[in-house]
Amino acid sequence: MRILRNYILKECLIPFGICLGVLTFVFLLGYLPQLANKVINKGVAISSVTMALLYNIPILLGFTLPIAALATIILTFGRFSADNEIIAIRASGIPLQRILKPMVVCGILLTLLLLVLNDRVIPQAYQAQRELLQETGAKNPSAMIEAGTFIDDFDGYVLFIYRVERNHLYNIRIYQPQPDGKPTRTIIAQEGEFTPVPGENKVLMKLINGTSDEPDLNNSNNFYKLNFKTSFMTMNLMKGKTTGERKPKSMNLRELSQNITLMREKKIDATPLITEYHRKLSWSFAPLIFILLGFPIAVVTHRRAKTANLLLAVIFAAPYYLISIGCQALASQWPVPSELTMWLPNIIGGVIVIWLNYKLCAS
Repeated sequence: MRILRNYILKECLIPFGICLGVLTFVFLLGYLPQLANKVINKGVAISSVTMALLYNIPILLGFTLPIAALATIILTFGRFSADNEIIAIRASGIPLQRILKPMVVCGILLTLLLLVLNDRVIPQAYQAQRELLQETGAKNPSAMIEAGTFIDDFDGYVLFIYRVERNHLYNIRIYQPQPDGKPTRTIIAQEGEFTPVPGENKVLMKLINGTSDEPDLNNSNNFYKLNFKTSFMTMNLMKGKTTGERKPKSMNLRELSQNITLMREKKIDATPLITEYHRKLSWSFAPLIFILLGFPIAVVTHRRAKTANLLLAVIFAAPYYLISIGCQALASQWPVPSELTMWLPNIIGGVIVIWLNYKLCAS
């Protein structure tokens, strides 16, 4: 049995490395057009773009590592099944559950590895990306401004710009939400330009030909329209936050737990933090679930084609992440604890893989 176990692990090792590299590279390709646009059209330094690309690698491993594990199992055992090696093993009196044991051990080890990535490495990569974006935005604000999207990277303001050419803006909408439920202040301009404030994380915005909502001194709930030919305003790029402050994705499990406790003590809804905490934990079990899913699929399908098997792995992995992302979005709306909501894909996947492997081993 030791010889068979070593043979199976050896056959899995090279495909796993290849699948992990190919999948990570393919996912990185999706970022290249956006990064190329920043270099060519927005003048961002190539060194900053390269660092942003490198920070994406550990983040992508959270997705590609489980999918690579699934693809490896489908590729390896699909070949075994197509070459009748599975039949030969069973004819030798070795049940399929004994073949599956080393794969389960590998799945547990990959789960522990992914737990470390989700807890330590990926949050640091998110934080480094955020600090890089803030530093780049302070030097070159155009890198942060995208046409046709809402931009909330400025303290107290939300921007929507229809067209951007270098540092020149067209059809500008600036929204300034007011406290205590007061109406939102709106500024509209036909054109505009922006320049960074030297030595500060701020942008000086020049607005041309527009209107501005100005508060009524007699009633702060009301605004009156002010037409202008030229207006200047200064906006903070840091959203009033220090670089040391972390968002949920940039926190490790310990920091999330501490912040959840703190928010509960202050009677503040901690659902976003609870959701992120359990997302990190639940996604760490994806390699184990995918390995247990890939084994019966490979044995039954008898496929040798590498490209088809890799595509098959992505097709089977996609519903898991789609359901998980959907549960994450609905966690704050469902009348059930987010702790349960985020584990729902694992529960569904666990039931499916247990049933599939039971049917296969019992046949």
